[in-house]
Amino acid sequence: MGRNTRKRRTPLATKAIAASAALALGGGGLIWANFYASAHEENSWQQNRTRAAGARIATIQCPDVGQKLRKVPRKARKGVARELALLDKQITEAYARLASTRQAQTGDPAFVQNAILGPLKSKRTAALDRIGINIRRVGGTAPGDLGRFAGCKGIPVEQPETNDGGGGGQNDGDQNDGGQDQNNDGGQDQGQDGGQEQGNGGQGGNGPVAADFVDINDVQPNSRNLPNGLPANGDSGSTGSFTTECGTNGNDNHNTDNVIVAPGVTNGAHHLHDYVGNQNNDAFASDQDLANAETTCRNQGDRSSYFWPVLRLQDGTQDFDQNNAGGGTEGNVGKILEPAEAQLKFVGNRTGDVVAMPTALRIITGDAKSFTNGLANANTAWSCTGFEDRQVTDKYPLCPEGSQVVRTTNFQSCWDGQNIDSANHRTHVAFVQPDGSCPNGFQAIPQLQVRLVYDVPAPVVENGQVRNPYAVDTFPEQLHKPITDHNDFINFFDEDLMNEMVECINSGQDCQ
Repeated sequence: MGRNTRKRRTPLATKAIAASAALALGGGGLIWANFYASAHEENSWQQNRTRAAGARIATIQCPDVGQKLRKVPRKARKGVARELALLDKQITEAYARLASTRQAQTGDPAFVQNAILGPLKSKRTAALDRIGINIRRVGGTAPGDLGRFAGCKGIPVEQPETNDGGGGGQNDGDQNDGGQDQNNDGGQDQGQDGGQEQGNGGQGGNGPVAADFVDINDVQPNSRNLPNGLPANGDSGSTGSFTTECGTNGNDNHNTDNVIVAPGVTNGAHHLHDYVGNQNNDAFASDQDLANAETTCRNQGDRSSYFWPVLRLQDGTQDFDQNNAGGGTEGNVGKILEPAEAQLKFVGNRTGDVVAMPTALRIITGDAKSFTNGLANANTAWSCTGFEDRQVTDKYPLCPEGSQVVRTTNFQSCWDGQNIDSANHRTHVAFVQPDGSCPNGFQAIPQLQVRLVYDVPAPVVENGQVRNPYAVDTFPEQLHKPITDHNDFINFFDEDLMNEMVECINSGQDCQ
C-alpha cells in the first residue's frame, strides 16, 4: 500500500474546520479555554450535581450514540460509522466555538444554548436520521426514536454529570482480571474545588489543570488489585505468559485516525496515536492491508496493531502537528514523548485454559470520552516506577526524582466465540467475572497487558496552577483528563504463532 511509517498529512478541509474556531495566535496556534477544575473521584461525581444558574460552561456533554447501538447489520456498519464520526466532529466544532466565544457568553446568559447547543442539536438530529436510514436500507431495525440522543448539555465548572449513574466495569463486568477496580483509585478524595477557576490549564488551554495531578506518595499502597491478571498464588488456571517485542514507535508512525471506530474517516479520532507492530494502520486499511503489512515486532509472525493516544509534555514547545487537525488546532499540543519502554504481554485465565484469538479480532479498552460519558468503560491505571502497587485512575501521578511515569492497560480477556467486532466495538468481548471465569457464552482468550514507561519531568504544581504538565491526547471536549486514557488492539498473529502463544500460556511457560 505504500503507507508505512509516516506522519499524518492533514487535508485542507479539516484544517479549515478546526481553524475556524481558533483564537488567533502567532504561528497559527489555538487557545482552548478550560474552566473545569477537576475530574474528581467517582464518589464525588455522584454528589453535588446542582447546576448554578449562569455558571460558566466548561465543556459539552452529548450522549455517546455509538455505545447505544448494539445491533447494526454488517452491511450498514460502514455508513453508520461515518455518521458516528460526523457526530464526533460536530461536538469538536461546537466545543471550539464554546472556547472561542467566552466574551459573548459573559454578556448573554442564553448564548451557549442559542448559539452553540441549539445548532448542535439540529446537526445531530440530521445525522441520527441518516443512521436510521442506513440501518433500514439493508433491512435492519433502527432503535426507536434515535432523535432522543440529539440534545447535548453544557457542563458548568461545578461538576460533570455521569451518564451511567456511577462506576462499574466495562460492559457492566468486573475488571479484576486486569486489576481494574474502578471503585478505588488510591483513596484520593480531593473534594470539590468550589468551582474555582484554575487558569486555562496546560499549554493548549484546555487542560490539564493542577487538580488533575497527585503525588504518588499520597496514594495508598495496594489500594487496587495489581495488574497481573492472575491469582496471587499463581498455581491455578493458565499461568503462562507470552511477550512480544514491537518497539516504542521510534520511527514516528502516527496518525489521528481510528480504523476500528471510524473506518474510512480521516482524523476520526481527533487526537494522535502511537502505532507499534503493524505499519499499515490508518483509516483506510482493510484486513488484507493489515495482514500483508510490515511490522516492527521482532517476531515477524506478529503483524498485530497496537495503538494508544500519545503522551505530550506541555513545556511550551510544539511538535510536527501544531497546525494540524487532531493536533494543535484541536488542543493537542506540546512535545510528543516516545515511551522509554513499551511492554506487550499476553497472560492467561485464573480458572482454566485460553483459546486462540481469531484473526482480525478488534478490542478497545478504556473510553476516550469517559470524562463526559462517565466511568462505565473507563480502564486506566497511572503509576510510577518503584511505586506500581499505587495506582490512580483519574489523576496523573507526580513521580519523585529518578522514577518514571507508567501507563498500564489490561484488555478484556473473554470472547463471544463468534464475532471479531461488534456494533459498539465492546459487546463481543468482556472482562472476567469476580471468580475469574468468563460470562456464559464467552471463552477465555489471552489477555493483552500493555505497560508504557515514560521519562517525564515532574510538573510543578503550586497555588492551584501547574507548570509544564504532561497529558494524553484527547477529544477536545474531554479536557485532557487522565481518565480518558485508552488502548486499541487488532490481532494479526499468524496461526502458528497464535497457537504457540496459547500452548505456552496453558502449559505455564513464559515465552517470547
